[in-house]
Amino acid sequence: MGASLSNLTDNGESIGPGLGDIPESCVACVFMYLTPPEICNLARLNRAFRGAASSDSVWENKLPSNYQDLLDLMPPERYLNLSKKDIFALLSRPVPFDDGNKEVWLDRVTGRVCLSISTKAMAITGIEDRRYWNWIPTEESRFHVVAYLQQIWWFEVDGVVKFPLPADVYTVSFRLHLGRFAKRLGRRVCNFEHTHGWDIKPVRLELSTSDGQQASSECNLDEMEQDDANGYHKRGCWIDYKVGEFVVHDSEPATEVQFSMKQIDCTHSKGGLCVDSVFIIPSNLRERKRKGVLK
Repeated sequence: MGASLSNLTDNGESIGPGLGDIPESCVACVFMYLTPPEICNLARLNRAFRGAASSDSVWENKLPSNYQDLLDLMPPERYLNLSKKDIFALLSRPVPFDDGNKEVWLDRVTGRVCLSISTKAMAITGIEDRRYWNWIPTEESRFHVVAYLQQIWWFEVDGVVKFPLPADVYTVSFRLHLGRFAKRLGRRVCNFEHTHGWDIKPVRLELSTSDGQQASSECNLDEMEQDDANGYHKRGCWIDYKVGEFVVHDSEPATEVQFSMKQIDCTHSKGGLCVDSVFIIPSNLRERKRKGVLK
């Protein structure tokens, strides 16, 4: 914009070329190196930038190589005759599959593929017994429901997803919350009545892939001692617990990922835990997600 202003005299007469004189094809070449948000911001400058920002060649470059696999999860009428820019916008919103219990979407900045799996799609020991587990509807989950554990001795959650992920390094993580939360008089409140047992022994997190990769980690979900000033730091908030990483070299064949979370030491009970979902996202996007930037 500064370049357009600098080529005007005091009388407003043009004395040389400005941004509006750059050929649209040249602008499109520059856009190849910019992120989608940057392209959309620059599209407001002038007609050439606006035209380049709608070019299929620009947005084809932002889409993953197998974006058709994501489109195939939708009815064809939702994407037929759409420009590549509109397809990118469509896939930047969650695309549900497997009865709505799993979602896939493109990161809005990088165009890379992200997955989320609801607890509704997982095998949970004792989930049918209301003495142990309950389903809690909530707007704090992208699936609008979480599994709440009141008390159990054998804690085990298993899941699997198969999807043609494009080549990348991915991180698997469980999204968990210690304590039961609710809204009262418009305020969020947490109840820790059932929260116990998670500081005694760690939970074991594991993953394996169809091509033989494996990873695991262990973590205590609760803290051993309470901080007098701040209480228990791990209680009352959603935390992503990393299981591990795996590498995909090609989207074909589709990658199957199995994941689990276990604490099966029956010498003590544990409870007061909300289990929301599992995320599978490109590893260097994980920090953005932890800061609340990744949607």
